[in-house]
Amino acid sequence: MSAGPQISWLPDGRRLHMNHGPIDLIVEAWGEQAEIAAAYRQAATRFETILTELVAELGELRQPARYDPPPPLTPPRKGEGDSETLATPSPLRGGVRGGAGWGGGGSTHADPRPSPIPLFAGPTARRMHAAVLPLASTFVTPMAAVAGAVADEMLAALLAGRRLTRAYVNDGGDIALHVAPGETLRLAIAGVGNGFGDRLEIPSSSPIRGVATSGWRGRSFSLGIADAVTVLARNAAAGDAAATIIANSIDLPGHPAVARRPACKLQPDSDLGDRLVTIGVGRLSAADVDLALSRGAATARALLDRGLIEGAALFLGGRSRVVGMSAADAPAASHSLFPRRPSQPEGQPHA
Repeated sequence: MSAGPQISWLPDGRRLHMNHGPIDLIVEAWGEQAEIAAAYRQAATRFETILTELVAELGELRQPARYDPPPPLTPPRKGEGDSETLATPSPLRGGVRGGAGWGGGGSTHADPRPSPIPLFAGPTARRMHAAVLPLASTFVTPMAAVAGAVADEMLAALLAGRRLTRAYVNDGGDIALHVAPGETLRLAIAGVGNGFGDRLEIPSSSPIRGVATSGWRGRSFSLGIADAVTVLARNAAAGDAAATIIANSIDLPGHPAVARRPACKLQPDSDLGDRLVTIGVGRLSAADVDLALSRGAATARALLDRGLIEGAALFLGGRSRVVGMSAADAPAASHSLFPRRPSQPEGQPHA
């Protein structure tokens, strides 16, 4: 960990660079000058403590997320409980400190089992947990959403009480967005050695407020072989978690061209433990690439159907798949993944 938070202006004089240990942010805002200055001060103040808060709960954040639904509610016997309200158990118990138990207030059919979901103290940790909880049917820890959750938390600090037209917080490619009514924010999705690269245009009418990217070539470990998976979601933490899950599913288990090592051998305190992570991908046939991308696309479509993402672009071996939005819709779609490249793009944090 570094000596402390480092905050400085980038050479353009309009973007803040914030760095503390593994957290590396680019922050930019638009609006009246006084509002921008106040927003930057708020963000700088919040940044002073965000890593310390996460480190304090790191042990729990590295544990697999678990959600055990309660047994079906027992209907009242005939002639009993006619006026009784049977509340539906909340799957989010523990997501916010002090949250209600199973069944809500007044239910006499509460699940007697203790909740396995930890109560996190810090707001960023709670964002991480909330993002991965819907994905807990497979192995995932809150750390899968850490970069996106930090971006969301910092954006919230930037916006608190301020009037900004547009803003973003970019945490190493996981980006939280603010787009005021009537405004549009344009971003660039970088290619991954396959010639791909285009603009992502997000108007205020779009539900997209987070863009995140994951893959084995990134700064975090991956169980899959995706060069990259870029996800559009309603916040950056949700996008970060979903991108991780989709990237993990783009895989060819046992393929001789894929080199793997236990995560703990590369990083002793990794939340992935002894699970094999990808450290190299050799030459793959076109059929191999198509098979792996098809697996990832199926995962992405499932998440799209559940409302957990708004769209995704998957990249492997010079090929790509798009789920949720089609290039054929551009530029007519209100938030097409691949709109026509604008002549003078504005606000382009790279995903």
